[in-house]
Amino acid sequence: MNVVDGLLVAAFLFFVGSVLGWCIEVLFRRVFTAKKWINPGFLTGPYLPLYGFGVAGLFGISLIPIDTGYPALDGVIIIAIMGVAMTVIEYIAGLIFIKGMKIRLWDYSNRKGNIQGIICPLFSFFWLAVSAFYYYVIDPYVIEAVIWFVHHMAFAFVVGLFFGVFLVDLGHSVNFTAKIRAFAKKRGVVVSFEKLKESIKDKIEAFGKKKASFIFPFKSENGLAEELENYTRGNCAADKNEDINKNVGAL
Repeated sequence: MNVVDGLLVAAFLFFVGSVLGWCIEVLFRRVFTAKKWINPGFLTGPYLPLYGFGVAGLFGISLIPIDTGYPALDGVIIIAIMGVAMTVIEYIAGLIFIKGMKIRLWDYSNRKGNIQGIICPLFSFFWLAVSAFYYYVIDPYVIEAVIWFVHHMAFAFVVGLFFGVFLVDLGHSVNFTAKIRAFAKKRGVVVSFEKLKESIKDKIEAFGKKKASFIFPFKSENGLAEELENYTRGNCAADKNEDINKNVGAL
C-alpha cells in the first residue's frame, strides 16, 4: 500500500469510526448515564473524532508483526497494546479540552482510581474489552472493507464530502467553544459540556411548550451567556449541598 492509499484508508477509518462512535455514545447516554437523548461531543454533526482516531489506531496496531510462536499470546499482546493506546488517546483528548479550552467532555471523577476525572480503571477495562472485540470479531471485516475501499475509489468522494462538512462544523464549534472558554477562564471554572446541555434541555422542556433541539443542544432563547450563568449557579448550589451531606454523614 503506497502513501496515498494509506492516507485514504486512514481517512476512511476515521470517517467510519467517528460516525459509529457517535451512535454508540448517543445510546450509552440514553440508557446508562443521562437517561436522555443528548447529542454527545463538542461538534454539532453525528461524529466523534475520538472514536475516529481510535479505530484508525486499532487498525494500525493490528498490523504490528508480533510472532512469539504462540498465537494466543500474540493476541493478548496486541489487545493489551490496543487497550493502552485507547486509554492514552482518551487521556490526551480530555487533557487538551480541560487545560486548553476549560471544557470537560466527560467526567470520571466519581470513579475509583480515576486520574483527573479523565481516565479510570473501569473504562480502561472497557477499552480492553472493546479492543478484544475489535481484534477477534471486527478486524477481519475492516481489512475487507479497506481492500474494497482501495479498489472503489469513487467512494472517496463520500469520504471527501464527510470531511468537507466536518471541517465546516469544526470551525463553527471551535468558535463556539472559544466563547465558553472565555467565560470559564473569567470565572475560574471548567464547564461540563454534558451538564450544560442537560441544564438547557431541562429548562426548555420544563415549561412543556416545546422540545429542546437534539442537533443544536445549546440553542436557547436566553442566549449562551445567560445559560452559562444559570449553569454555574446551579453547579455551585449542587456542590454546596454535596458538601453539607458529606459533613452530616461524617457526624
